[in-house]
Amino acid sequence: MSEAARSLLQRWGASFRKGTDFDSWGQLVEAIDEYQILARHLQKEAQSQHNNSEFTEDQKKTIAKIATCLELRSAALQSTQSQDEFKLEDLKKLEPILKNILTYNKEFPFDVQPVPLRKILAPGEEEHLEFEEDDEEGGAGAGSPDSFPARVPGANEGTLLPRLPSEPGMTLLTINIEKIGLKDAGQCIDPYITVSVKDLNGIDLTPVQDTPVAVRKEDMYVHFNVDIEIQKHIERLTKGAAIFFEFKHYKPKKRFTSTKCFAFMEMDEIKPGAIVIELYKKPTDFKRKKLQLLTKKPLYLHLHQTLHKE
Repeated sequence: MSEAARSLLQRWGASFRKGTDFDSWGQLVEAIDEYQILARHLQKEAQSQHNNSEFTEDQKKTIAKIATCLELRSAALQSTQSQDEFKLEDLKKLEPILKNILTYNKEFPFDVQPVPLRKILAPGEEEHLEFEEDDEEGGAGAGSPDSFPARVPGANEGTLLPRLPSEPGMTLLTINIEKIGLKDAGQCIDPYITVSVKDLNGIDLTPVQDTPVAVRKEDMYVHFNVDIEIQKHIERLTKGAAIFFEFKHYKPKKRFTSTKCFAFMEMDEIKPGAIVIELYKKPTDFKRKKLQLLTKKPLYLHLHQTLHKE
């Protein structure tokens, strides 16, 4: 085994164990991130040219199938209905295969196929890639094709969670995401919004939720009309916390889902009724240190808040 191959396998093995450990501990956001990052690295190796790879074509097919399984487990964790579609116990069976990929010669234990030429990116990773035609002040145009590939299996339905049980003296928050104003709203493919609650250090305070794909696009607005139930009583959120809304859309040329812009709402903005909040340029700045408005135009994220208190 070459030194390069040994180093790769050690890194992959460590990442695999890190992901399954997070999964075992119930740290699903961290597990999903780890699985998606590893899946991307495996897939990149599986698609590399023969003279640039440490592995044979058969070994690369097995590596690509492991990437598919990581993505399936990641998709299962992001769906409220399908966490048993690809179990953690199944995924753990792949660790010895990955570790011994150079000598593995048995049939792959699951009937899966490598995902062809698809980039699998962890949250935020697309920001390190070459920017596409994303100049918010330039070019426009409207209209989009009728159908496009889904983000991941089952993702069109979103990953929304039900409202928490009420507690005496405690307040729950429902946020209705009405619409978002964008110069090129009609061009956004498969658009959805990821909602998260972060502390001042950008650490998640509640599970991350994805909306379903938008219900319609009209003029300069993408309409959602969907309720998000914040998964913590307001009184239990740490000082300086904020609720983030990341607008994401699918890029068919690059074959991945990208964050287009983001908005956030701080604790002093939590009050019943309608609110519009400003949009900022990516990458998402969860620490709120270097914020840049998306556009000079008066375009915002439109929300409506409802407080529930016993």
